[in-house]
Formats: sequence, C-alpha cells, structure tokens
Amino acid sequence: MTWPAIARLDRVQRARPWLAFPVAVAKKFGDDRAGSLAALIAYYGFFSLFPLLMVLVTLSDVFLRDRPEVRERLLSSALAQFPVIGDRIAASVTPLHGTGWVIAIGTVTAVWAGLAGVGAAQRALDDVWDVPRRARPAFLRARLRALAMLVSLGTFVIAAGVSTAAVATLGGGSGAWFAAAAMGTLLNATAAFVAFRVLTVADVPVRAFIPGALFVGISWTILQTVGGSVVDRQVRGASDTYGTFAVVIGLLGWIYLAAQVFLIGAEVNVVEHRRLWPRRLFPPPLETADRRAIVDDTVERSPRPEVDVRVRFRDRAGGVGGGRGG
Repeated sequence: MTWPAIARLDRVQRARPWLAFPVAVAKKFGDDRAGSLAALIAYYGFFSLFPLLMVLVTLSDVFLRDRPEVRERLLSSALAQFPVIGDRIAASVTPLHGTGWVIAIGTVTAVWAGLAGVGAAQRALDDVWDVPRRARPAFLRARLRALAMLVSLGTFVIAAGVSTAAVATLGGGSGAWFAAAAMGTLLNATAAFVAFRVLTVADVPVRAFIPGALFVGISWTILQTVGGSVVDRQVRGASDTYGTFAVVIGLLGWIYLAAQVFLIGAEVNVVEHRRLWPRRLFPPPLETADRRAIVDDTVERSPRPEVDVRVRFRDRAGGVGGGRGG
C-alpha cells in the first residue's frame, strides 16, 4: 500500500468515530504493551488456579457435604469457565483432609498462593490507567484488594451455580439457551465491572468502568459458547506432540485469551473516559488524543512525589507544545 493510500485511510478512520474508537483502543493496547501484561496474568493465573480450586473444593466439601447436588452444581459452574479442559482439571483437584486446624492452615496458604494471579491483574490495570508508580498501593493494601476480589469471584461462582439451576427448570429449547446466555452475560459483565473497580486505584468515577464491563461480558459469553471447539482443537493438535502436557498448553492458552479480553475491556474504559480518540496511525503531526496518551504514559513513570515530570512537544514547524506534570 502506497503512502498516499495509507494517509487517506488514516483520514477516513479519524473522521468516523465508529472507526476511530476501536483504532484508538488498539493503539492504547499497543502503547501499554498489554499483550505482555496479559502474558503475565496468564503465567501467574495458571499457578494460582489450582490452589484456588483446591480451596473451593475443600470449602464445598466442608459446608455442602450433605448437599451433594448443590456441591456438584457449584463446582460445575466454576469449571465451566474452562471449556473441554474443565473436566480434566476437576480430576486433578482434591479437597484437603485432616483436622480443623490442618484444613484452616492449608486453606489460608492456598488462598495466599492464589493471590498472585489477581495481583498481576491489579498491576496490569494500574498500568492501563497510567497510575503513577508513587500512587500505587503498598504491599499490604494491594493484597487486601486482591483478597476482596477473590471473595467477589467466589460470590459470582455461587451466583452462576444458582442461575444455572434456575435456567435448568426451563427445560431445553431456544428459550432456555437465550436465558442462559443472557444470565451468563449479565454475570460476566458484573464480575468484570467489580474487577475493574476493585483492582485499580485510578481516581475515576464508577461509570467509567461500564463500557469495558459490557464488552467483557458479551465477549466472554461468546468465547464460552464457541470456545469449546477452539480449545478442543488446540488440545487435540498438541496431544500428538506433547501428550499429557497438551492440557497445560490448552489451559495456558485459554487463560491468556481471557486476560487479553479483560485488558481490551480495560482499554475501552480508558479510551472512552479520557476521550483518547481519534489517534493518528502514522504521525506526525500528533492529534490531541495522541498528546494526552503520551503525557499520561510519561507521568506514570514518576517514581516519587518529589519528582516533577513535564512533557513538551515539538511540532513540525519547530514549535513546542506543553503537557501536564506530575
């Protein structure tokens, strides 16, 4: 494609909000190196998953021992987040056994280990919102936020189990399918909204988290609907080469995909709230939104309160434009 054609395409997207907005989200995703952030979430999330599932299985075994049907429904709703490989994961997770103190200590230790994945998501959201490093929560405060998020996720797992039971009373057919999809989308969007709100210290109004939550809710429902065939094909193809490690590959790939959807939703929130569109595909000159994004990204790196960061822009004619400090 020639340069005039590229410039023409750039003008077209900047003149149309329905094109400029997704382009701006993609640009912000690249500026934040969100693909690498998603990989970190997937890495820590993978190692956090099994301790958290062990906690869920243990608590359900303790409190729902006399209600096996409720226990089974609860575990199924949690494992439904992992198409195809959920059943294989269930076979490898067993509850803790022993005295009350042994179970309590083991549960607390497992929860502590499970906070790593939530902590990675917390750091990623602060990066996406360009929260200055000096303003980010200290270790204990960050862990308390992560724990609050884990409790919220547990609540949503219970809610998913209840909604599944309610939809099951409708029987089969398209009506039950649409009811399940609608309920799943609502729960996914609400869970994403809570995560966006709890896991960042960015000083923004609550309504700023709604667009990304809706995006995640709809996207995750679609992925869960079609994800079974995708994961099955990935696991089946990897099984020939990696054998039993194919499940690990499929699980990591699925968590990475989920992390990317989550961070794209976060970028949607930032771009919409700060009106970071339209963006130029090939500057110079810079659009106002380009300047705002560059300033926010630079100020984020301010390590201490006594460090004053200011950004200046030199335009094509040699002039200088100012930016905020921090």
